[in-house]
Amino acid sequence: MADKTAPSTALRLEWVYGYRGHQCRNNLYYTATKEVVYFVAGVGVVYNVKNHAQKFFLGHDDDIVSLALHPEKTLVATGQVGKDPYICIWDSFNVQTVSILKDGHSHGIGVLAFNKDGTRLVSVGLDPQNIINVWDWKRGKILSTVTGHTQRIFDCQFNPFKENCLVSCGVKHIKFWGLCGNSMTAKKGIFGKAGEIQTILCLSFAPNDVTYSGTLSGDVYVWSGNNLQRVIQNAHGAGIFTMDMSDEGYSTGSRDGCVRLWDTTFAPVVRINLADSDVGYRGLSIRSAHRRGDRVLVGTQDSEIIEVFIREPDKPRILVQGHAEGELWALTVHPKKPIFATGSDDQTVRIWSMEDNTLMSRTEVDQNIRSVAFNNDGTHLAVGMADGSFIVFKSKDLSEIIHIKERKEVLHEMKYSPDGAYLAVGSNDNYVDIYAAAQRYKKVGQCSGSSSFITHLDWSEDSKYLHTNSGAAERLFYKMPNGKRVTASEEIKQIRWSTWTGVLGSEANGIWPKYADTNDVNAVDAYYGGEVMVTGDDFGLVKLFRFPSLKRGAKFRKYVGHSAHVTNVRFSHDKTRVISTGGGDHAIFMWRYNPEGIPVEETDDSGHDTGYLDSNSEDSDSDLSDAAELDSDIEREKEKDYDRAVYKDDLNQLKRIKKQQKNSGTVDGQKRNQAPSEGIRLEFIHGYRGYDCRNNLFYTQSGEVVYHVAAVGVLYNRETHSQRFYLEHSDDILCLCIHPLKDIVATGQLGRDPAIHVWDAESCKSLAVLKGHHQRGVCAVDFSGDGKKLASVGLDDNHCIVVWDWKRGEKLASTRGHKDKIFVIKWNPHNHDKLVTVGMKHIKFWNQAGGGFTSKRGTFGNVGKPDTMMCVAFGSDPLVTYSGGSSGNVYIWQDLKLSKTIKAHDGPCFAMHSLDKGFVTGGKDGIVCLWDETFERCLKQYAIKKGSLAQGSIGSLIQDLPALRSVVLGHGHILVGTKTGEVLELEKTGPIRILAQGHMESEIWGLCCHPTKDICATVSDDATLRVWDLSNDHRMINCRQLKIGARCCDFKSDGKAIAVGFKDGSFTVVDADTLNDMATFHHRKEEISDIKFSPEPGKYLAVASHDNYVDIYNVLNSKRVGTCKGSSSYITHTDWDNKGKLLMLNSGAKEQLFFEAPRGKRQALRNREIESLNWASWTCVLGHTCTGIWPSKSDVTDVNATCLSHDKRILATGDDFGFVKLFQWPVQGKNAKFKKYVGHSAHVTNVRWTHDDRRLVSTGGADTSMMVWFHDAPGGRDNTHGLSDDSDTDSEEEGYDSDVQREKDMDYGSKTYTNPIRETKGVKPHLQEQDDDDEMPSVSRGASRPPKVKKKDTDLGKKKRPSKVQNLTLEYIHGYRGFDCRNNLHYINDGEDIVYHAAGAGIVQNLATSTQSFYLEHTDDIICLTVNQHPKYKNIIATGQIGSTPAVMVWDAASKETKSIIRGFHTKGVCSVNFSATGKLLLTVGIDDNHSIAVWRWQDGTRIAQGIGHTKRIFLAEFRPDSDSSFVTVGVKHVMFWTIAGSQILGKRGLLNTAGQNTQDAKMQTMLSIAFGANDVTFTGSMSGDVYVWKNHTLARVVQRAHQDAVFTLYTTLKDGLIVSGGKERPSKDGGAVKLWDQEMKRCRAFQLDSGNSIDVVKSVCRSKGKILVGTKDSEIFEVSEKDSHSTTLVQGHGEGEMWGLACHPTKEQFASASDDTTVRIWNVETKRSGTKRSNKTSMINKAVIGSPARSCAYSPDGEMLAVGMKNGEFLLLTLATMAVWGKKRDRNKAIQDIRFSPDSKYLAVASDDGCVDFYDITQGPTLARTGFCKGINSFVFQIDFSADSKYIQVGTGCYQRLVYNVPGGQRVTENASIGRITWATWTSVIGAEVVGIWPRKSDKGDVNTAVVTGNGNALATGDDFGFVKLFPFPCTEKYADHKKFVGHSAHVTNVKFTYDDRHLISAGGDDCCLFVWKSH
Repeated sequence: MADKTAPSTALRLEWVYGYRGHQCRNNLYYTATKEVVYFVAGVGVVYNVKNHAQKFFLGHDDDIVSLALHPEKTLVATGQVGKDPYICIWDSFNVQTVSILKDGHSHGIGVLAFNKDGTRLVSVGLDPQNIINVWDWKRGKILSTVTGHTQRIFDCQFNPFKENCLVSCGVKHIKFWGLCGNSMTAKKGIFGKAGEIQTILCLSFAPNDVTYSGTLSGDVYVWSGNNLQRVIQNAHGAGIFTMDMSDEGYSTGSRDGCVRLWDTTFAPVVRINLADSDVGYRGLSIRSAHRRGDRVLVGTQDSEIIEVFIREPDKPRILVQGHAEGELWALTVHPKKPIFATGSDDQTVRIWSMEDNTLMSRTEVDQNIRSVAFNNDGTHLAVGMADGSFIVFKSKDLSEIIHIKERKEVLHEMKYSPDGAYLAVGSNDNYVDIYAAAQRYKKVGQCSGSSSFITHLDWSEDSKYLHTNSGAAERLFYKMPNGKRVTASEEIKQIRWSTWTGVLGSEANGIWPKYADTNDVNAVDAYYGGEVMVTGDDFGLVKLFRFPSLKRGAKFRKYVGHSAHVTNVRFSHDKTRVISTGGGDHAIFMWRYNPEGIPVEETDDSGHDTGYLDSNSEDSDSDLSDAAELDSDIEREKEKDYDRAVYKDDLNQLKRIKKQQKNSGTVDGQKRNQAPSEGIRLEFIHGYRGYDCRNNLFYTQSGEVVYHVAAVGVLYNRETHSQRFYLEHSDDILCLCIHPLKDIVATGQLGRDPAIHVWDAESCKSLAVLKGHHQRGVCAVDFSGDGKKLASVGLDDNHCIVVWDWKRGEKLASTRGHKDKIFVIKWNPHNHDKLVTVGMKHIKFWNQAGGGFTSKRGTFGNVGKPDTMMCVAFGSDPLVTYSGGSSGNVYIWQDLKLSKTIKAHDGPCFAMHSLDKGFVTGGKDGIVCLWDETFERCLKQYAIKKGSLAQGSIGSLIQDLPALRSVVLGHGHILVGTKTGEVLELEKTGPIRILAQGHMESEIWGLCCHPTKDICATVSDDATLRVWDLSNDHRMINCRQLKIGARCCDFKSDGKAIAVGFKDGSFTVVDADTLNDMATFHHRKEEISDIKFSPEPGKYLAVASHDNYVDIYNVLNSKRVGTCKGSSSYITHTDWDNKGKLLMLNSGAKEQLFFEAPRGKRQALRNREIESLNWASWTCVLGHTCTGIWPSKSDVTDVNATCLSHDKRILATGDDFGFVKLFQWPVQGKNAKFKKYVGHSAHVTNVRWTHDDRRLVSTGGADTSMMVWFHDAPGGRDNTHGLSDDSDTDSEEEGYDSDVQREKDMDYGSKTYTNPIRETKGVKPHLQEQDDDDEMPSVSRGASRPPKVKKKDTDLGKKKRPSKVQNLTLEYIHGYRGFDCRNNLHYINDGEDIVYHAAGAGIVQNLATSTQSFYLEHTDDIICLTVNQHPKYKNIIATGQIGSTPAVMVWDAASKETKSIIRGFHTKGVCSVNFSATGKLLLTVGIDDNHSIAVWRWQDGTRIAQGIGHTKRIFLAEFRPDSDSSFVTVGVKHVMFWTIAGSQILGKRGLLNTAGQNTQDAKMQTMLSIAFGANDVTFTGSMSGDVYVWKNHTLARVVQRAHQDAVFTLYTTLKDGLIVSGGKERPSKDGGAVKLWDQEMKRCRAFQLDSGNSIDVVKSVCRSKGKILVGTKDSEIFEVSEKDSHSTTLVQGHGEGEMWGLACHPTKEQFASASDDTTVRIWNVETKRSGTKRSNKTSMINKAVIGSPARSCAYSPDGEMLAVGMKNGEFLLLTLATMAVWGKKRDRNKAIQDIRFSPDSKYLAVASDDGCVDFYDITQGPTLARTGFCKGINSFVFQIDFSADSKYIQVGTGCYQRLVYNVPGGQRVTENASIGRITWATWTSVIGAEVVGIWPRKSDKGDVNTAVVTGNGNALATGDDFGFVKLFPFPCTEKYADHKKFVGHSAHVTNVKFTYDDRHLISAGGDDCCLFVWKSH
């Protein structure tokens, strides 16, 4: 039998021995029906203990390693390992897949758990990041994903007593997670003093936030919240692997072999020691324990499952046994009984019963076992081991008979001879030894000659021969028993083998794929009687082949289940079963062998779910002996390659790269040529894509015909013979389908990331754009029966199938389709989860399950031969499917089985459509057949022939009986699409009308227009010349078949003749009316690329070829009269001058040459002459008049064609990117502006204007289409544009604004707080060596040591100083972030409160009391804020921050409760947030390089749409106040109008229009703000102070000089529509930085701010109840009353710039601050004061502008003076009363970092970055004489403190040294003893033994910047680069001391100071410019 087909027999999995206990835990449960569910290898097992029966789930393709049971106890989730691992959710009752979760993990899924109500699932990956995902498993969607931990996670569970809380634990950690929005945030478990940090293995929960965890040491840790509360010591003697919670309490299982049961309070109940029980053994380790009612289910490390009744704990019973961890290779079957034996690397031999499926006996040996063999009567069992020895046991009691060690290396294979006399033993050292069994196993022979280890051996039936296989793929034969080699082939041919277990030999050839390596198959066993063999291979497959199988690559049936390699397979003694063993999974599978195959009724549940893939499997596609011959068309289609070198999608990428290069400096300053003012619009397309598409032609609801060609969806109106277009695709459309209601169309296109567009057939508007899941292209789409889902198939290698919820744009499910091309996908209209796909040699039936699919192949059986399927349809019966094949048959499928075939066509049946009653089909034979509803009878046939054309039909058929690609019925007609590009309509009676037609598959290059009529001619590689009417008839007038493909054509100047140039170098002139030949020449070898008649009278014909010549012919006497030579490359274009004397040509080498006609003499012309010459036509692409048409990065072949209009105004071009562009002539200079039009998909090969310039015709290369564009004459309607953007590149901008520029250039990457703010060097203090040699003896005779820090003795009056500061609460923040933010200040609560942000805090301030409350969950600077305006979501605020994965927080302003956290997608930061009209959606914009935009359902954190915003920075994005789908973005040089379509956002640029009011010279500017008016009107504020008013996306008018300078903010009042604007203005009489406008922004009223600034820059405005809230760049907030224009200051703060200087008044509740904003400010600590003027509610008392950035300040001891140190090295002394300068001095030129008065008021110490501390005597008056300085400081000084007696000073330097000097001499004090005795007046040092505990563990990224000790000298506050304010005890000498930390500052805290009475702490933020006031307790 040389037959390569698969055998007709089959296997069914009957039993699995074993349970996976190693490397897994918590994987064993009782289901609701009391069955036991677990897994082994790649199989989920449901074991019914009572009936001793198993069911199997086979949906995985690799080892399962995790399992979770749904709370309702029927559904099971299992996770696997592998490169792309997935999770299956399946039903344990019918073992069917319910959902598949993919694309969440790599490596594997180690942990799974359901939440309490079973709606969500958490999974943990085995990847290095230990990714944690939370799934909505029914939809297969990830709700949240987060990196779990740096080390392995062992368990992760939902807390059932607390919503949205999870706990994960693992190596040395436990984390408590909160799920909010789409973000999980973790709190680390704090082990504290209660227990040491250790690895935690399992978890359980109790109410009241209690978590129990089992540890590696055997203790149970009890957590309250995230703090370790107590430890239950020695719960077990070793690691606790499993913990389970049931109603009765808890159970734990451990490595010590015990199970302990606990009650609900975790008090011990009972301890069951399994290791010491009857079934136990030493080293028994428990991996899983599950308690239910009165029994406990226990799984052990060594693959046993034990059940214990709690009432009889001493009588456990074993349910399941298997081999323990270690490879399993040895297998032998008893020759007479249903018994088999195995041996494995767990060093046990086991004998199993096939009847009872139980272990009968076992014994242990002391070596790994690799082979076993029963003798001929089954009495002896020989066992071969890894050390080269073997033991023979008695089978019945496993007693040892003999142990022989002859070899050193492992014994791979042993077999007894059929007569039982000999035992052959094959070893790893290349020998087979023969032993005589009867002579006590004496060695009687040895077989040598193998060059590698022995893998298999078999005896002959007469026991006289042996054959062996070796690792080197040798097959050798030996004579027995002496072992002599046999080589004579005659002798070998006579041998009959008793068994066949070798993988080599001609009989087993078929098991090898054609080119496989020969060690992939590990085992074979042949069953001669059944002519079948079974194999086990390295891919985990068990396969059945025919035996013998002589040709390589035979067909087979394959069975999955084993995960890794299958090591051995054997038929049982009676051939009813097959046993297979797994290597890595050490599982034993028992299969039932069915000799007749499988009865039909059983196949209902077969397929992917159950692993019984009984097909002629895909995996061995060799030349099927029984497959029909492939049709040539299909062959071509199968091979068609849709790859493009450059995709349209890449254009944006290229543009981006170009932008970056441009930004890096190479900007040429020349002006760019303006774009033309007039445009074109698409009027008609000739063409239909039928040659490689199918079923792409339909009637819409309104009776239009929809189809596609090139990149255009076409809607054809049959009444008016006109077309409408859908033009949003960027490349060839490959498929089209229509919604069941016929009003919505879906089209899929080509592309790198190809999109599917769903659009409305009435309005041609995009409803959804679906992308991100296919590659190369989308070749098939289909709507489901209810129209809610859309299925698509991609062109990637696996032909992926994706199912979409198209309205939301979400991927619902995906799977690999088939390795060969899929042609059609179709939903079963009766069942919305079932699909069918057809394609090359297959038909597959799919079932959607969650995020994946299960599939089954259609089985042909003996009804028909496997065929390539081309089309598919459904009738009225949901179980019947009809498919059309390449043989012309229609196949009728009953469920998955072929029930019959009908011959329908000669040649392939390409198209099929189901009708209400019956079907219609179309084939390659050009015939349409109508059928009855059962496909019994063909009711009618229509042949598509020229003779059948209806009277008056336009156009003509090119050929009779063209192949039909699409057929559909509707409106009483049959609609037919042909392969040759026609769309036809058949009447039921037979006449045919042509609706549209175009060229066939090929490239079109030749195009010419008639000199006087609306006619054009085209020629194409399809070898036709066609003449078209371009007037409103739009039809093909004439057509002629040519001998070969043609590349160019031209009309003679009188229109009477057409010249055609061919690809073979010949050309022909034909009569224009009859198309008959007039003359033909063949002078050239290569293609004719251009052909042109000279102008009136048309005397000459120029013929340009790829041979580099142009030949000139005399038309009248048909002779060649001249040749133009001299071009170094092929000729691309030619043009004549008006006189017919001069010829211009372009070549492929970018040459522009001129020749004189008729002789062809070369001429040289200068640029001026070229321009002044009158050219008859201009179709060339080179020359200085065309330089502007070339894109900046392009080669000469990019622009294929140009054509100058006859009035010489406009040059049209066609290029390789599919654009038709219009330029203003002449196109000089580089990168001219243009208008561009889309429609053609790939390259546009030619463009030509008609004789009157009314129309432009363009041809597409590969897209076969010819498009006719209507040209609006200049001065016509509002000429905004065609359907185009103005050009790609941004226009030059007018003007410059420093504020805008700074904001544009702001780099947030460097702002995030992981960078230290100071450049320090050296070893951090806590890492320095401590020298404690000078410690005082503990008992000293001397006095006790003086205190470290002097206690303050200021008289506090009645107030008492807090004895020890132990806590801080934030009371007030001075500051508002205005310098780089906008629209971040709002009224809430009906104007009672305001909300804004500063630093990392969201601030709510009550206007009546001026008190503040704070939202402090952000981890870095907040840079945007918005308020939800919808009444349903009152007080809901969203804020966005900077950071590498920035979060958006949604929170409640009243309760400060976090409602949602949204992370992911954006990077660097989120700079704009906005809620939609309904309040449900949130729009966010990133500051990443793509300026990405995302739209979220904020309540659950789902991202519903996203896209790339703009190449340049976006400042603001806002939803239209009445919309959830339209929004506007503004930013650098752009404004964009967006709509959400599915999951994509589609943007239109704002288009400038000259026809509006004041819009003549409007240029696109940087736009900064947005407001809205009624009827789609949008206002945008620009950098120049103008406001642009847009209607839809076109500029309608400009409000000039709305402000003097940039309009930073606009606010639309929703109640009355009035608009508030804020901008940059110098205050003047009638102007103001804030204006209130009417709804149209025509009239306004200005308001002044009493800010006292020379220029006001307003960044945020808001309006409510007659008040306007204003925020400025200088961090001030005002409230302006509309009635009396009075303004009140609400908030003040320092402006932009770092703030370092901070000092507290020695005797008052006041403090001073000094900042880089060049001001020094004096503040009151308390805010509410009476008796001040009403207009100032803030607590700033005074402010001095000092003209240069300040870095430090200090009060004098009497509080009268303030010293200020400047950044430039100068310092000042101010008198506080007047803030006047009392004295100043500059001795240094680097920043003064600290400045101090000595306690005795005598000296002023000044510390600078020069590494100096200078002393000035201030008693001598303002001259400030320097009296000394400190010597020898080798780094900058950042802090100084005086001693209490003013005699010493301590200095902290940049290299982490603390130095002490005497005052004023500046001598260094070095001996530690004397330093130890100094008492300090203040302590602000961060260096020194006293404060070593303040340094955190991870301080390499940032420093502790500042510290201060309280007046009582017992507490210390610090500020650091991580934004924390911390409180420590003082002194603080232990490393990493305990502390409390407080958040709110975003990045660096630069200074902290206690007020004089310690009742408050003031902290200053570096970059955030904020002062925080904390109350101390």
